[in-house]
Amino acid sequence: MSKKNHLKRLILSVIFSFFNVLLYAQTSADSTENGVNGVMRSHDKIYVVMVVCITILTVLFLYLIRIDLKVSKKEKIS
Repeated sequence: MSKKNHLKRLILSVIFSFFNVLLYAQTSADSTENGVNGVMRSHDKIYVVMVVCITILTVLFLYLIRIDLKVSKKEKIS
């Protein structure tokens, strides 16, 4: 298996994992309307928190992939 195929599979796995977590989080959040969850949903802040978390994780994964590609290029040169 080439590195490109491995990288594509890794990226797709991460993306599908995010979708799975988002769907699970939405179904469990709808069932409970008390406590902090109710306050966050009543002020529509839960969506802001979700977007910030997803953005941070996406940037982190892209940064790690970029570093991996740079290291791979350096290894090929040496």
